[in-house]
Amino acid sequence: MSSASYTFGVGRELQTMLAELHGHRAWYGYDGGRIAEGRAACMEALAAAQLVDNPLLQVSVLETLVLLAVKAGRSWEAASAVENAYRLATQAGAGATVHLVIALRDANVATHAGDLPGARRALSRAVSYQGRADADTDVPNWAKFVGPFEVDYATADMYVRADQPKRAVPFLRAAVRGIGGGLARNSASYRVKLAGVLLAAGEVDEACAEVGGVLDTWGGIASPRLLCKVHDFQRAAGVVDSPTARECVARIRETV
Repeated sequence: MSSASYTFGVGRELQTMLAELHGHRAWYGYDGGRIAEGRAACMEALAAAQLVDNPLLQVSVLETLVLLAVKAGRSWEAASAVENAYRLATQAGAGATVHLVIALRDANVATHAGDLPGARRALSRAVSYQGRADADTDVPNWAKFVGPFEVDYATADMYVRADQPKRAVPFLRAAVRGIGGGLARNSASYRVKLAGVLLAAGEVDEACAEVGGVLDTWGGIASPRLLCKVHDFQRAAGVVDSPTARECVARIRETV
């Protein structure tokens, strides 16, 4: 881009591709636990998306920035990213699906800030958008992953943050059923989250069975974030006085 000659239209397409590439790098930074690198890639992606004046591409970057900012403890930045994403989505005339993604990120920010009323309001908006998503005719690729299972997962996360694991369990079960097996890494991540909440709720056997199901497919999944979740479960199960828990911990050690 800095040395070749090309038309303005070609330059715009290249700049758009650059924004998308930086956006993917940002997400892998989040998934790999390299938060500072992911955030730097997000800034590059956002600058490139702004230069081509693509509001929806900016929204796609901002929704990743929310995740990175939450992990980095940058509450103001995460909330500001949500606010700007809403503004850009409205400016672009985005449909319910894009607004659903933003509402879920809004709920994520509120949940991690301990603002449970704010999380409930964001989830209420998410449910409303979900009910209108079927009418969308032009959904960007980056928003196609979202569905009712994401709403269930976010609701469960709110209850976990409120230290109410038993209320979180049915929502996580619904999320695991809803996501199915098509998205292998996400499905495994949901199951490990469910296992951790089941363990906290005293359902040791079911928790270990969920983790066992994830370990059955372990060779086909590569995700540092998932690995961290499995290790968290391993530590939690390690202090439970149960033959099932001890067997599960041993299997995790052997497999992972």
